[in-house]
Amino acid sequence: MRSFEAFKYLHVGIVSDIKRKRLPAIAKVAGLENHQPLHHFLTESPWNVEELRRQRLELILYILQGRPIVLIIDETGDKKKGNTTDYVKRQYIGNLGKTDNGIVAVTAYGVLSGMTFPLIFEIYKPRERLQPGDKYLTKPEIAAIMIRKLRSMGFKFNLVLADSFYGESGKNFIQRLDEFSLNFIVAIRSNHNAWRVTDSKVKYSEWQRFKRVFSDLSSENRYIREIISGDNPEIRYWQITTDIEVLPKNTTWYVMSKFPEITPREVGNFYGLRTWVEYGLKQSKNELGWADFRLTNYPQIEKWWKIVLSAYLMVSLHSEQLLKLPPQSESNFSSHPWWDKGNVWNNILNNLRLILQPFVLFNLIKPWLQVFTVPKLSEGFFKLQMLVNNLTRSIFPNFNIPYFSFSSA
Repeated sequence: MRSFEAFKYLHVGIVSDIKRKRLPAIAKVAGLENHQPLHHFLTESPWNVEELRRQRLELILYILQGRPIVLIIDETGDKKKGNTTDYVKRQYIGNLGKTDNGIVAVTAYGVLSGMTFPLIFEIYKPRERLQPGDKYLTKPEIAAIMIRKLRSMGFKFNLVLADSFYGESGKNFIQRLDEFSLNFIVAIRSNHNAWRVTDSKVKYSEWQRFKRVFSDLSSENRYIREIISGDNPEIRYWQITTDIEVLPKNTTWYVMSKFPEITPREVGNFYGLRTWVEYGLKQSKNELGWADFRLTNYPQIEKWWKIVLSAYLMVSLHSEQLLKLPPQSESNFSSHPWWDKGNVWNNILNNLRLILQPFVLFNLIKPWLQVFTVPKLSEGFFKLQMLVNNLTRSIFPNFNIPYFSFSSA
């Protein structure tokens, strides 16, 4: 019971709008006297991280009901001082765009109709920081193993997207995708060896303009042309840019695809889905506190990351793309002046934070009620929390997922 309560309150704190997801701050918004139960849950409580992952992935499979998804492979890194934290090393940190001291994990996200949801991650273990029993694997090898795991569970992918680190990895990643018979669109470097050696044989198609449609349905003109090179007809190469005259370095991309009969416009917009990786990681890292752990032992860090992914999925599950939700017009919730009627991830996060507000605010003022007794205030907050919890019952009538409901009871 204590472990379940810690699990629930960690979700409350992670989803709440406190800026830093430190355990003492989470304890305050959850109404706990101190943060020790939360710390114990991450460091001593004998729950199994693999079992939590299995249940989370099986829930996603149940929700998908056989629908194929876009799989996005990427990595996330965080700067960490010193060398006491497991697997921290001076290495390239993509979020910083440079080499620094930090910890890196390979991540897999799913995308369905524009909604992102986390699947799995694996820590990258630098050769110099391997521990007894560890085996060194490159990031592309880790990604290939992750895809094999997901396929074995029953996930179906209609497309795999990845950046140039994986696109250039050859047999460690691209060959594995071929073995799995998966379509892919991956970034490559401008000097990719498909045309670097045989420049005289490289041909270019005419530039075509297309509209890059973003998650908020806004759009931007971009241009794409095919680079005709290589002997494998299944593999095609593309150049995408915002300006065909200047070819700005920061907004010109080179892409390799294996996708039968794909059109240039589809290449441009499918590849643009990779921005969902950056978007998703930004949300999980900044909004949900991916990097806010104060732990040095990796099994404990892994538990924190597993809870963050669980909270991320909790937000995603409130989307129309994953579940059929009742129209907002049928509910009083959308009458809240701060209610966000959009249907992307951060809109849903905003609304869940509004749902949490009565619980969180009451916990923050509760110590004052021990100084000054105001019975009607406690009764009013309790009644408001009961009303707010009706959102859960209306959206998930057939789901017994207790941590969707927040109450001080």
